Amino acid sequence: MRVIVRTVSELCITVGTLIVLFVAYVLFWTGVRAEGAMNDQIDQLHRQWSNGNVRAAAGAPAAAPKPAAYHYGRPFAIMYIPRLGFTWNKPVLEGTGRDVLAKGLAHYQGTARLGEEGNFAVAGHRRTYGDPFEDFPRLRPGDAVVLTDGTTWFTYRIDKGPYKTVPTDVEVIDPVPRKSGYTRPGRYLTLTTCDPEWGHSHRLIVWAHLDSTQSVEAGEPRALRR
Repeated sequence: MRVIVRTVSELCITVGTLIVLFVAYVLFWTGVRAEGAMNDQIDQLHRQWSNGNVRAAAGAPAAAPKPAAYHYGRPFAIMYIPRLGFTWNKPVLEGTGRDVLAKGLAHYQGTARLGEEGNFAVAGHRRTYGDPFEDFPRLRPGDAVVLTDGTTWFTYRIDKGPYKTVPTDVEVIDPVPRKSGYTRPGRYLTLTTCDPEWGHSHRLIVWAHLDSTQSVEAGEPRALRR
């Protein structure tokens, strides 16, 4: 009997240790890897944009270039949300696959391009992989969401949210989301993340409209000035 009890106890300790190690992996290691991946994506964008500026200064044609295509898994913009901290900035990549979400925020393929008419929709993890949207519930109407593609600053203002819904409610990323309060075509932004904090049975949504744009050469937009 003692042998059985000892064996069961040892099994419980082993299982408990494995659970602790798994939780540590989820909470710590995926976060470390994600932070490194996101920083790499941002560095890649800055190098790309810097190279473009150097070519322009060297005598490239002055005509405005055609908007670059979005390629799956590649970054094309950086997002800033002052409400989440003035050091909060995340890369935005094309596509919403798990491999993409592990490296930053993910643009829903088929939704509008940044700054254009329609609904520019972006998803992000609430927890794990760097916890980019950990503080998503803190967002409020009137908050700024600022993005840049290296040439232009786009400042969106939140109109509604956080709004709770279910994953099957795909209408939230429609060109004119029915529950957003918008009634006509415009230049909108939708942000989505999981709810509850450690689950995925529901989604939290915020909707915003494009409030202003300005050239990167003009400096940072007012929303980013401390």
